[in-house]
Amino acid sequence: MSVSNEKIKEALSVFENHGGIMRTSEALEEGVHSQTLYWMRDHGYLDKLERGVYKISATKSLSNPDLVIIGTKIPAATICLISALHFHDMTTQLPHRIHIAISRTRRNPKLDHPPIKVHRFSGDSFTEGVETHEIDGIDIQVYNPAKTIADCFKFRNKIGLDVAIEALKDGIRENKTSFNEIDKFAKICRVQNVIRPYAETIAHS
Repeated sequence: MSVSNEKIKEALSVFENHGGIMRTSEALEEGVHSQTLYWMRDHGYLDKLERGVYKISATKSLSNPDLVIIGTKIPAATICLISALHFHDMTTQLPHRIHIAISRTRRNPKLDHPPIKVHRFSGDSFTEGVETHEIDGIDIQVYNPAKTIADCFKFRNKIGLDVAIEALKDGIRENKTSFNEIDKFAKICRVQNVIRPYAETIAHS
């Protein structure tokens, strides 16, 4: 099967209007025929980032392909915990999986790549403290530094208390957040009493 130059140009135009990256379902909805899509993939016009996610080959390399895939495939997810700490340069830990928060009512997402760790949040714990950052033309949701610190203390038994304390120190000393902001989210996450002694030690050091 061959595809006309006109069809290729039309499809590339559709991708360009979406920042050069699209899901298969989005491309089909925009009128790109599935045969055109797969022909372009097989002939070097499109790069496959993950199952069902394609990028125009001619565009520059992605600065953070893993987060771009998360933002494209799971737009309702928010980057959290160690992955959010890494995003904000508040940890020496290198996450082996992308930690994401999703609503308790959503199904578990499935990705071939990158590996993910799903955490289920609810209420204000899920919706508060979310920042939107544009990476390679894709909007990515990430919890802000203060909310991330509170989450780390809440999940300290899973990620390690030392990681949470390191994040608290880095967040304050590097002026990424304040004690008042942390206390606000600590209240939402119900860890005020856990964080307080560590915060007081840092404040008087």
